[in-house]
Amino acid sequence: MITNEQISNIKHVHFIGIGGSGMYPIAQIFHSKGYYITGSDNNETDTLQAVRNMGIEVYLGQRAENIGDADLIIYTAAIMADNPELIAAKESGALCCERAEILGLVTSWYENALCVCGTHGKTTASSMLTQIFVDEGRDISCVIGGKLPSIKGSGLAGKGDTMVCEACEFEDHFLKLYPDAAIILNVDADHLEYFKTLDNIIKSFRTFADMATSAVIYNGDDRNTVKAVTGVEGKAMITFGFGEANDYRAEIKSKKGLVTTFDVYYRGEFVRTLRIHVPGEHNVLNALAAVAAARYSGVNWEPIENGLDNFFGAIRRFQKIDEVDGITIVDDYGHHPAEIACTLKAAKGLDFNRVWVVFQPFTYTRTKLLMDDFARALEIADIAVITDIMGSREKNTVGVYTEMLGEKTKNAKWFFTEHEVVDRQSSEQKEYNFKQCAEYITENAREGDLVITTGCGDVYKLARILAQMLRDKQKGN
Repeated sequence: MITNEQISNIKHVHFIGIGGSGMYPIAQIFHSKGYYITGSDNNETDTLQAVRNMGIEVYLGQRAENIGDADLIIYTAAIMADNPELIAAKESGALCCERAEILGLVTSWYENALCVCGTHGKTTASSMLTQIFVDEGRDISCVIGGKLPSIKGSGLAGKGDTMVCEACEFEDHFLKLYPDAAIILNVDADHLEYFKTLDNIIKSFRTFADMATSAVIYNGDDRNTVKAVTGVEGKAMITFGFGEANDYRAEIKSKKGLVTTFDVYYRGEFVRTLRIHVPGEHNVLNALAAVAAARYSGVNWEPIENGLDNFFGAIRRFQKIDEVDGITIVDDYGHHPAEIACTLKAAKGLDFNRVWVVFQPFTYTRTKLLMDDFARALEIADIAVITDIMGSREKNTVGVYTEMLGEKTKNAKWFFTEHEVVDRQSSEQKEYNFKQCAEYITENAREGDLVITTGCGDVYKLARILAQMLRDKQKGN
């Protein structure tokens, strides 16, 4: 692993993929430390413009000459091995590090690194915690997996000793971090192409809990989480959940629209009534985790209450996109069956006529491994629409296609073209597929319906295509 000693003489840091939500906050922190920063990316985005606004030179397109005379080159896991810029970086003699490794180093720079992990809810819980600190006025740094409107991005570079860091278990990336407090939301079977078994996942979370230097804050209701932390010693062990044995316990008082009100008890004593503007019991647990971490960090109850009340969701976390002709469109990042099930159960508990889910499967291996679980989760909705699979870093070597999931899912509709076209994942084919899905929903959705687009790829684009189609239909009427 990279050390502080290795970068002690670094002056020029270059980021391959600097516009990514995970790279941007690291670039912010390095920039705040006085390093000369350059970067590259393939797509023009709002985040890329925010990078330029910091005075950082950005190259559009990834070419060998972009690295210049950089001493340290940071790249994301999404960069393919045959990327010409990455090849040049590794041949240059400069120090090259993957993003997860450099994030680990960054967490070692803070005395109170609050690392939020869990199979589901990491971005929401870390965003809630960040919002609480913002309302308190603490000068924090943060690296979160989604955009938080109040900070206009996915990160902050503060001058204080506190850092909020989303800690991802993908390929054990979180084991590269230096957590002072480990916040564990839940443990479930995911990334099985790497972990192979749930027991292996639990072992990794156990290792992460052991790494925390001061505290482990964990979901006392989640069996796998409890199993993971059993036997961890030498630090504060703080629990949260709905069960009465937890240190921080929530009791839901009311649900109205997207607002949930709940009472908080600390070790059996009533403390405060709080409310959140994102639906579902899972989000109450996310809020409770943020409460426990904030209290452990010395935050008073008033900024906790204000912070949660001022949190209306991170971008792509049950984010309301539009409401057209009585049809509400929401976009969500959920891409694991348990996440999708939580979101859909929460949605079904709201006062909508019918709940639609529009799901973009992500990677072929995950779709094949979890296909039955995906089908069961999608069936919670009244109607499911399934897009082509987004292969991302994978090629379809396992022979899995959208119609296989569609045939297993009741009330499902899907659209696809010839398999060889799907395998190429061309941008033109994807746009056509999204339009097919949006047209079907436009023709069949009714006033009072809720449409949720979900997935960790670019299905959010479909939400916007649908909103425009509904507006066009409205004008035509």
